[in-house]
Amino acid sequence: MSPLVWYDLFLFLLLSGLYVYVFATVRITNLHKVYFLFHFLMMLWPLCQIAIDLTSDPLLQLFYVILSFVALSMLGCGWLLLTVFLTGNTNKLRGKTLFLLLAPAVIAAIGVVINPHNMFVMPLEGGYIHREYGAWFWVVITILVSYFFASLFVLFGALRAPKSSPMIRKQVKVTLWGIFVLAIFAGIDALLNVVLREWLPIIPGFTSMGIFLSDLFFVYVIKKYNVFELVSIAHEDVINTLPYGILVLDDNETIIEANKALRHYMELNVGDYFDMESLLGSVRVEGSSKRFLERYKRKENTLSQIEIIDERDLVRHFIIQASPIVDSYRMQIGHIITFQDVTKERFFVKEMNRQNEVLQERNHALDRISNELFTANQKLEELVLTDSLTNCYNRRYLTQQLMHEVITNIQYKIPFSLILFDIDFFKAINDRYGHVIGDEVLYRTAQAVKQAIRGTDILTRYGGEEFMIYLPHTERQLAEKLAEQVRVAVQSNDILVDHEIKQVSITVSVGCLSIEDFNLQHVPDNPEGYLIQLFAAVDKALYQAKQNGRNRIEFADAQSVS
Repeated sequence: MSPLVWYDLFLFLLLSGLYVYVFATVRITNLHKVYFLFHFLMMLWPLCQIAIDLTSDPLLQLFYVILSFVALSMLGCGWLLLTVFLTGNTNKLRGKTLFLLLAPAVIAAIGVVINPHNMFVMPLEGGYIHREYGAWFWVVITILVSYFFASLFVLFGALRAPKSSPMIRKQVKVTLWGIFVLAIFAGIDALLNVVLREWLPIIPGFTSMGIFLSDLFFVYVIKKYNVFELVSIAHEDVINTLPYGILVLDDNETIIEANKALRHYMELNVGDYFDMESLLGSVRVEGSSKRFLERYKRKENTLSQIEIIDERDLVRHFIIQASPIVDSYRMQIGHIITFQDVTKERFFVKEMNRQNEVLQERNHALDRISNELFTANQKLEELVLTDSLTNCYNRRYLTQQLMHEVITNIQYKIPFSLILFDIDFFKAINDRYGHVIGDEVLYRTAQAVKQAIRGTDILTRYGGEEFMIYLPHTERQLAEKLAEQVRVAVQSNDILVDHEIKQVSITVSVGCLSIEDFNLQHVPDNPEGYLIQLFAAVDKALYQAKQNGRNRIEFADAQSVS
């Protein structure tokens, strides 16, 4: 086996590591799904190069050669598709356009698989470790070059577009570097190892290295410019029913959402950059705009308010309130800006300034609106942190809590436990009674468990029919007692079905994990990775409970988490 095989193996392992890293650290969106497909195709190339050198069977060698070039053909299509997603042009991916995008790659791949009359590749020295490419190879290269220029067209179009946000422009610039690196290395490979192969020795690995280096650029874009999903905080059904304008911005002042009320009197689009200073400079301001901007730009959890008068068309008065959005560590990650149209209020105040009772009523109205804003903000936070079906906390809230508490518990040697339980045969309940009854079972189960645990325990819907309970200050003995209370509470919680005479009785399988021996634990350098270990350990215990007959409790081995 050639020593250069270890080179491709090393690059394959690096690509695999990047794949796992991105998969474990990002929230999966359509963009990430496209990236994972793109990354998988990139991994096939070095993997097939390794496989070709590891076998002496010519048929297997041919199979790996064909597989690598099929992946390369589809990589060009994935390349273009990823650039379309990165530049925010997914609305253009309709039926005909998508067909035209995929067709060349599919045609190239079919030609590679069929290899008619050895037009794609033919063996040398009785195998395909050394091979000679035919006319169809250059057809594949031509198609890949076409995808390259199409990607450049899309990227440069995004750079020239006046409506492209600064974030999109930064993504495009980094992506261009990645594309150029891959194109340069692939071109060198084709030149030295195909065109000049009769005069120069074969130097493998250029394309594999280009794939790896370009992937670093794509991973940088995915991680660096991943937009916080603030739209989920400003739930559309809530903000669109409010009578005042709401604008949601991320930390880069890019518009994430604007409700219907705001669009009635401002032309703002999602993805645009919002410049508060320019807005205040274009209108008449009641009060100190400098002081308002200082508080607005300060990284503090404070509410800023100012009144403006827009005289461009009709004279309109607005009260602007800017409230920071903060994460669980009190770090600012964006803004919610509200625009309250107080034109009528100001007119009445001006016309009836001598009528104190009316003036007071208007002031009370403003106070009520401020309270509504506060209530709406609380509701928005609740929507983000709770599960709408069961009224339990959701997995995101649990993760945020544990990221802080687990480190504190280990640092100060405070025991804690986790309980993960799953409703047995829940699919059978859905199949027999329907999803409406299934949802009722989930809700009633959550209510029964809440009655069985302590007020300090945190019950969360972990996913589907799985629930997790965080038990602070809890050793194994107490955790086992609480887990048994949960199991019994669910088993005795019969649920009446309208169209059935008998009641639905359910059971749960329970996995437990207690961290109390701190000789085996140390403060983790990577809290997120440590949480993944905790979840995996308690999930394994749940699986054992399922395997051992269900409706039982199994404890995880705390030594598996360190």
